[in-house]
Amino acid sequence: MTDHSPTVPGRRARTPPFLLLAALLFWGWQSGLLLAGAIAGLALESARFLKGRWDLTEQDFRRIWNFCVLLALALVIFVFATNEEGGGWSGLLHPSADAATRYFGVSTATAFRWLPATFFLLVAASLFCEHESVPLSAISWLIRRRRKGSAEAGPYLDVSYPYFMVCLFSAGVHTNEGGQSYFWGLAVLMAWGLWPLRSRRFGAAAWAGALAAAVALGFFGQRGIAGLERVLAGYNAQWIEGFLRPRTDPSQSATAIGQIGKLKMSARIVIRLEPRNGSSRPLYLREAAYRNYGASPQGQTWFSGGTEADFTRVLHEPGNESSWKLPPAKASNSVATISAYLDGRSRETGDPEGLLPLPTGSSRLENLPVFLLQTNNAGAVLAAGLGLVVFNAYYGPGPTFDSPPDAGTNHLDLNVPADEAPALDQIISGMNIAGATEREKLLAVLKFFAANFSYSTWLGPEKAARTNETALSRFLLQSRSGHCEYFATATVLLLREMGIPARYAVGYAVNESSGRGYVVRERDAHAWCLVWNASRQMWEDFDTTPPSWVAEENKRAPAVQWLSDFWSWLRFQIAKLRWGQTNLRQYILWALVPMLALLLFQIIFRRGRRRRTESKTGDSAAANFWPGLDSEFYLLERKLAARGVPRPPGEPLSDWLARTLADPALADLRKPLEELLRRHYRHRFDPRGLSAAEREALARESRLCLETLLRIERHSAHPA
Repeated sequence: MTDHSPTVPGRRARTPPFLLLAALLFWGWQSGLLLAGAIAGLALESARFLKGRWDLTEQDFRRIWNFCVLLALALVIFVFATNEEGGGWSGLLHPSADAATRYFGVSTATAFRWLPATFFLLVAASLFCEHESVPLSAISWLIRRRRKGSAEAGPYLDVSYPYFMVCLFSAGVHTNEGGQSYFWGLAVLMAWGLWPLRSRRFGAAAWAGALAAAVALGFFGQRGIAGLERVLAGYNAQWIEGFLRPRTDPSQSATAIGQIGKLKMSARIVIRLEPRNGSSRPLYLREAAYRNYGASPQGQTWFSGGTEADFTRVLHEPGNESSWKLPPAKASNSVATISAYLDGRSRETGDPEGLLPLPTGSSRLENLPVFLLQTNNAGAVLAAGLGLVVFNAYYGPGPTFDSPPDAGTNHLDLNVPADEAPALDQIISGMNIAGATEREKLLAVLKFFAANFSYSTWLGPEKAARTNETALSRFLLQSRSGHCEYFATATVLLLREMGIPARYAVGYAVNESSGRGYVVRERDAHAWCLVWNASRQMWEDFDTTPPSWVAEENKRAPAVQWLSDFWSWLRFQIAKLRWGQTNLRQYILWALVPMLALLLFQIIFRRGRRRRTESKTGDSAAANFWPGLDSEFYLLERKLAARGVPRPPGEPLSDWLARTLADPALADLRKPLEELLRRHYRHRFDPRGLSAAEREALARESRLCLETLLRIERHSAHPA
């Protein structure tokens, strides 16, 4: 390692001693990486005491910069693929499904928190190189383009102060727990860093007073912002929820029964399903079931009734946080991978929350990345976790965790509103089912709807209810056309009027294939009936909506549905990346680790080859690095230094030459050498350089001075 070049002009002052160490310790303390911060800080501060320096070229810095940028990019994609907080080594390297992984912003915070680590190599290289700074052309494509073909030295940047600011910024990227340690640590470090840069026009007292005023304003400002944040926190969940699709409410389901106009549903894909291991597709994905039917401010509504909306927490299996067993325990041979969005928001915590769309008879959920799972007696499963869940649902025939029919005094599963009973009785009397078995009654209901009704999403004024007539009774007796909510509601009440317990279920129908699986759109939202099978002691799906409803809904597909489907697919892929539902982490490591290793190899080993090449070719290779290193004045410098006056590293040539010319024997060379030094400086640092004639004069006069020095030495060795 050598140092025979002058100090780079225009370089800004470095940070005060030990400031970078203090900043990295502060960052490590705030981020849970104290040991890493201490090691990095000591490594950087050691540059003040170690005299050795590397003569790193612009190309070397470019490789180091590319390595740091690639490392930062790998970290960003890595944390977004895993959605982890990364507050310390364990937080970055080990995934979890607890509350720390709830928010998309956590991934952004992690990427910012690790900035001092990702750019440490660049700062270390700048502090241990000869110029103790970074050529801007190494990190700026624009500057490289402007300097293309130019021999002049590009601008240099001391990165110690920018790195100091990065450390302070990253130290503040953490959960606000109400403490003041970060604020006061920031104030002390900022005062320490700004002290050497203070204006000399004002005294220390004035500077300290201005700093104290700024700190006071910052202190009270942050307290005001914290108070505002607490006020807004109460509105955050409701505000976000207003921009999302209304989620299914387990306590009630407002219907469009009796509303005039066309029932409009979107073609947006909301669920993706793929059967596994040769399993058949489930016909329905149920979200909730209801028992009481009546009027509400939202219109005709089904309510859960009783304690059916009360949820009970389900515990994950021991040792596996993503595996959940649903009651009752049973063997299920069918399995499907379901991808669904949790589009709701918890009013208590603001976390993504929603009812899971599950096949009938679901008994086990695997690879479900949620931190809270609850069920109620109406067959609903409420999950809180990430915004997108991709899981395996095991299902099959047999009992479900729906509560049995109400045997109490309310008989909710047999309750029929008094204003609907006359129309129901009129329909039942026309079926001629007196003395029929339960199975015969069910078949009669199926035949009744299949033979006399049609599916329609349009309800005109002529189909609206008249005085002393309900919307449902007009559907049964007059219009006999409607959408699934009409059919499901009428079926539930008809069965109840016949003495058969029944419930109203909502969810989605699975009917549209796509690739190896199926897609479910918003327009596939469906309502059907659950009927109690007394002999098997279980609830069974019972759907009287005409099968033509699927074709009717498909007719409503827009002409550019392919564009909507592409957007849904793209949104799905982004959501998978956002919520860590991909194997992207492994792919990133497989792709980026070799690239990072190759860059390190180039930085370390190609540097060694370049050094060995320089030792063979002499100063010609060095001349390619910095304009002016081919100056013949350096030959004079070495010759004069051999007379016993060497130039220490860092001493300006002008000071050294003045000491050298103190020798009386060199009196005749004083003016020629001083003139050569001025030309040498122009050749080294003047952006315009020397003209061809001036460059030739520098070489010629340097040779003349060398010949004069040789004569002086011969004369000294052999005096006359």
